[in-house]
Amino acid sequence: MRKLTFAMNLSLDGYITAPGDDLGWSVPSDELFQWWSDRVASTELALYGRRLWETMSSHWPTADKEPGATPATIEYANRWRDMPKVVFSSTARTVDWNTRLVTGDAVTEIGRLKAEDGGPMDIGGATLAAAAMRAGLIDEYVLVTHPVLVGGGTPFFTALDKWVDLTLVETRKFPDGLLLTRYETKR
Repeated sequence: MRKLTFAMNLSLDGYITAPGDDLGWSVPSDELFQWWSDRVASTELALYGRRLWETMSSHWPTADKEPGATPATIEYANRWRDMPKVVFSSTARTVDWNTRLVTGDAVTEIGRLKAEDGGPMDIGGATLAAAAMRAGLIDEYVLVTHPVLVGGGTPFFTALDKWVDLTLVETRKFPDGLLLTRYETKR
């Protein structure tokens, strides 16, 4: 059975985007960017909701060709393109870059993917992750907390019908006061 992880940057007040989908507060240091790149390299399958997919696919497929692209950007872009991805959407019609589109029930498909043999999966996108969270499919939560209060936007956590007990398995400090915390779901 595969492990499913929800990993995102978030503000100290719990948001993954500020109002207006603003991500300006979450620009990573070189060290954090390398951590995210290494995470992509170790992920066998990434699951995206449509909005996050549109954000990622509008930049990363060609980011390595941009003037001034750093070696870290080139490495991340290559890793992102190579990583198999599944996009869940009822409105998208096509996807590219080593990606498969699922238009049916996301929870059913995520459960099927988890039951397969294989390496770790990451899930991204607030709506998709919320559905997986409510269905009890997420095995690990990785929060990279930025020391900023954005006052609203898209929350990392969704409302739940029941508690989810977690075990802290890692903490790590990054430059500029960022804190990574990693929790496993108690089963």
